Amino acid sequence: MPGVSQLPINTAIQTIKDLSRDGLRQFLLFGITPQSKKDAAGSYAAHSDAPVNQVLQAVRDAGLDVVMHADLCFCEYTDHGHCGVLIDGADSKGGDPSVVDNDRTLANLGKTAAAQATFGADVVAPSGMMDGMVAAIRTALDDANHQHTAILSYAVKYASNFYGPFRDAGEGGMAFGNRKGYQMDFRRSREWRTELNADIKEGADMVMVKPAAAYLDIIKGVRDACDVPVVAYHVSGEYAMLHAAADKGWLDLKETALETTYAIRRAGADMIVTYFAPDLLKWL
Repeated sequence: MPGVSQLPINTAIQTIKDLSRDGLRQFLLFGITPQSKKDAAGSYAAHSDAPVNQVLQAVRDAGLDVVMHADLCFCEYTDHGHCGVLIDGADSKGGDPSVVDNDRTLANLGKTAAAQATFGADVVAPSGMMDGMVAAIRTALDDANHQHTAILSYAVKYASNFYGPFRDAGEGGMAFGNRKGYQMDFRRSREWRTELNADIKEGADMVMVKPAAAYLDIIKGVRDACDVPVVAYHVSGEYAMLHAAADKGWLDLKETALETTYAIRRAGADMIVTYFAPDLLKWL
């Protein structure tokens, strides 16, 4: 994507240092995993040499005054590209290829969350939409003496077509099947309440709505329905469309990006995850 790259660890660390000097104070990390490190459970996510964990440790060692969020999902770490351990028989030839074994995945989420907190994450952000994930992660964090590590739950995440560019950039695409079995149907307008209430009851400190620009009605509903901070993710497809149209001369990139960002904020988002962040530092 324009302005978006896979960053080597040293480059990522320097980028965080540079942007923090310019005023950006919060960063969300995703890890790119070599194919040789991927397995059926995504176990590499908890290892000390995983890119996210190395960057977290380096940022802490550098003493930067920033808030570090670590994405907590396995799609970039599994050899099949799904967000957790698959049910027995779920493969490209048999079974239901879109169903994750929810309970077996919870244990892995807890282990990885504790590891990320140990390496320096202020916030862990489970994005796989597993039932019971917040409770499992909170228990694991508390047991590992990370009671002050916050949980940003992707509580309202849709099985969206707008994720395509990120999956290419993050090398987290599925080898087969889809994620409709554990992410929300974009045609439904009330299901989010059940997901939101469950995650808040389990102890989520913040909640995410994803995508953002095409889901302003959902952001507004979530903001009205809860008292915790609401985060909106302006996703890769939404970002890429603005760049593509600007490249064609069909719209002004800066003004349209600003308008979109303000619309997301106006809908009720307290924080916005956006690839436009470095530009917004200059524009706002």
